[in-house]
Amino acid sequence: MIAIDGPAASGKSTTARRVAQELGFLHLDTGAMYRAFTLKVLRAGKDPGDSESVGALVGVTQIELHRANDALLVLLDGEDVTLAVRGEDVTRAVSTVSSLRCVREAMVREQRRAAGQSDVVAEGRDIGTVVFPDADLKFFMIAGIDARARRRQAELMNRGIRTDLDALAGKIRERDWLDSTRAESPLRKAADAIEIDTSSMTVDEQVALVTGIVRERLGRKGKP
Repeated sequence: MIAIDGPAASGKSTTARRVAQELGFLHLDTGAMYRAFTLKVLRAGKDPGDSESVGALVGVTQIELHRANDALLVLLDGEDVTLAVRGEDVTRAVSTVSSLRCVREAMVREQRRAAGQSDVVAEGRDIGTVVFPDADLKFFMIAGIDARARRRQAELMNRGIRTDLDALAGKIRERDWLDSTRAESPLRKAADAIEIDTSSMTVDEQVALVTGIVRERLGRKGKP
């Protein structure tokens, strides 16, 4: 079990996915799970901050993550929503939805169930502190606001979406504040996590550093 935490656009998702591929593990993208549930909330016309109405959806929602040809598929009630969960409406609401106790408890149960069936590289914001506090190895990835805004801008450009860099930086700061100050499972570094500043690192460098540490510490050779 490898845990990778960090704020938005710090590089954790791409690194976790690539590290999982290198090691032959399942990539457990917990952020995608929260996004999928947020999509369900929005489609149902519920107020993202209303714990009662949102909580009513928990028991009638099925979220699955599958690996297909080294890509992660996100299924919501059997529907492939891999692209839909990255929409701006979901991005705006996911912090509010994921701050609700009923949602976090349900997601944590599902994340632990998935990890019990396979070796995983799990990434999110509370993996090493709440979900898997006994993970074999923990990483906490950080990066400067400017670097993170540029990454998010490039990601959106690849999807044909033009955005203002300063506006993106403002949204990232707001997301950091929401994630770090929420009452339920706030974003914070585990005491035993290895911190990596990715501000000036390429994705290949991030992956090489993390996989190198994993192999050194845990003796993981990776898939043949």
